[in-house]
Amino acid sequence: MLNRKMLGQRIRTARKEKGLTGEKLADACNINPTYLRQIEAGTKIPSLPMFVTICEALNASPGYLLADSFDEAGTRGSDPLYELCDKATPSQMRIITAMVDAAVKAIQS
Repeated sequence: MLNRKMLGQRIRTARKEKGLTGEKLADACNINPTYLRQIEAGTKIPSLPMFVTICEALNASPGYLLADSFDEAGTRGSDPLYELCDKATPSQMRIITAMVDAAVKAIQS
């Protein structure tokens, strides 16, 4: 079941991390700022097309925004790297990706 409050919190976190006000994100998504506040508060759930628009505007993966809605014992099991990535903000994911990429290149050479 979708955790509305956690989805809203992750959207708010990604928005603030990107340096956007609620009004600027709402404008980028072509929605009313009140509707965005309701999404961030967890009282409304965006439609799938709106969710995709929000992901694109924030440059955030759907997996990051929905991470709290996944079953922790699901297909990923208890892999620490997956757990770390699920909890990472978009900017933290860029750092993690660069570090893993560098580590893989070092191992291959």
